[in-house]
Amino acid sequence: MADYRVPREDIQFLLQDVFHVDQDWARFSQLAEVDMEMALAIVDEAAKLAENQIAPNARAADEEGVKFANGQVTTPQNYKENFKQLAEGGWVGVTANPEYGGMGLPKVVSAQYEEILCAADISFSLYPGLTAGAIITIDQYASDELKDLYLPRMTSGQWTGTMCLTEPHAGTDLGIIRSKAEPQADGSYAISGTKIFITGGEHDLTENIVHLVLAKLPDAPAGSKGISLFLVPKFLPDADGNVGERNQVHCGSIEHKMGIHASATCVMNFDGAKGWLVGEPHQGLPAMFTMMNYERLGVGIQGLGAAARSYVNALEYAQDRIQGRGAKATRQPEKEADPLIVHGDIRRMLLTMKAFVEGGRAFSTYVGQQLDIAKYSDHQQERERADALVALLTPIAKAFITDTGLEATILGQQIFGGHGYVREWGQEQLVRDCRIAQIYEGTNGIQALDLLGRKVAGSRGQLLQPLLEDIQALLAEPQAELAKEYEQLGEAVKLVASVTEQVLTKVAADENIVNSVAVEYLHLIGYVTYGYLWLRMAKTAQPLTAERPYLASKVKTAKFYMARLLPRIQGLAAAINDGSQSLYLHELGDF
Repeated sequence: MADYRVPREDIQFLLQDVFHVDQDWARFSQLAEVDMEMALAIVDEAAKLAENQIAPNARAADEEGVKFANGQVTTPQNYKENFKQLAEGGWVGVTANPEYGGMGLPKVVSAQYEEILCAADISFSLYPGLTAGAIITIDQYASDELKDLYLPRMTSGQWTGTMCLTEPHAGTDLGIIRSKAEPQADGSYAISGTKIFITGGEHDLTENIVHLVLAKLPDAPAGSKGISLFLVPKFLPDADGNVGERNQVHCGSIEHKMGIHASATCVMNFDGAKGWLVGEPHQGLPAMFTMMNYERLGVGIQGLGAAARSYVNALEYAQDRIQGRGAKATRQPEKEADPLIVHGDIRRMLLTMKAFVEGGRAFSTYVGQQLDIAKYSDHQQERERADALVALLTPIAKAFITDTGLEATILGQQIFGGHGYVREWGQEQLVRDCRIAQIYEGTNGIQALDLLGRKVAGSRGQLLQPLLEDIQALLAEPQAELAKEYEQLGEAVKLVASVTEQVLTKVAADENIVNSVAVEYLHLIGYVTYGYLWLRMAKTAQPLTAERPYLASKVKTAKFYMARLLPRIQGLAAAINDGSQSLYLHELGDF
């Protein structure tokens, strides 16, 4: 596997030149102390940690995996020391509230850090990643007493956090969970039930683990409106935060998974464990979705990180491996064969990977910027518009980045040929690790239903408008050198409007249509959004190529994306226009 190198130049180009995020920071009173120099210095420090300590250990950690014995989980060699280094650097609390020791950095910066960590080792990234989400939820919903006790220790990385939703019989349908919470005389609750697929539910990295658990109170109404959220620590701390007696929560087993072998995925048993209510009774699901929405962008970034690492590996291999002869213009007659990179099909795969990776990086940055505007802007109208964009883009960020991320990792494996299928080169690990990102934190099919059903159909298309406005603003200033590509994007936007109108028209008469075309619709919006971002990057890069020659590749890749990948929307539109008809021709017995 090639040495991992963080794309520092590309990150700087996005933050500084494409999105001008420092102009936002200058306007927002809460971010007045953040500037581009600080942001790039933070990226550079994260890069050093990832390149020198975390990435070199990733393959060995995957081979070793986590071990489970006598209720205890042991993480791979070097994980404990690497986590300690991460925590001491303040990285667990990179976006956390400074009041509790966090850096308080904008999301647009932490998105770059998250990609760096995921590209270095997805398994390792999950321990601090889940903790960061738990910190946000506790900070927003918990009592001051809980926040004062738990947040400083979680933000520092002294303790980690989890979220405990899924049960053996209840995955997507959380309304049927059976975990119970019995009120106690001291104001706490006794939590009982079993949760499965709990990332980081047990490990040896920190002295305590804080579980956020969904459960039902005795008087809970039926369904999802009867769910409450509870904080349940592994060890019960005293008032000063000193770890005390063991709580009645234990790991029953760990899952043996296709990928992310170094991440502990646990079955957790709560046997009357002491917990405390977070937020209001029966309002646990909205509180937990604060964490879930944070994690959904994070999961998208996991797909991006795997794809980015795969691209670096495949590019190096294609440049070094000599095999066959290319066209006359690319031949190297002094060698016995030409490098793989001269061959058309290898270039197709590499450029597809490059387009998805750099497009995904731009997309995660775009979403991060909107999250910052929604949180920090001093103007209500601006916050509301950004909120609407985040609501629309979050399911796309989770699903489209991971779908294209898996495609990119598979293409990287294909470029390696047989060497991509064996373990020594590391490409098969990236495919395995990336695959889970399409499944957890709400499967990609569920994300598509959220986008089309709740967001677009639920708003009668109004929630789509801020995105289309951003695209139209770019199209209003065409570039002569990109005239063809601008025209293509303009036609793509018309197609989105036409397809959306047709779906909204059919919804009333066809109860199955949303469920039948949601995935294709999400991909349609994803490809068009990437097209918008690629032209935005190309427009920005063109005048800078003389001083920064590497940016010439941006313009060329934008042309490749518009010519070879954006046209996929035509097939998606055709499938959407079929509606539910072809899916429901079969009777149940026909399958």
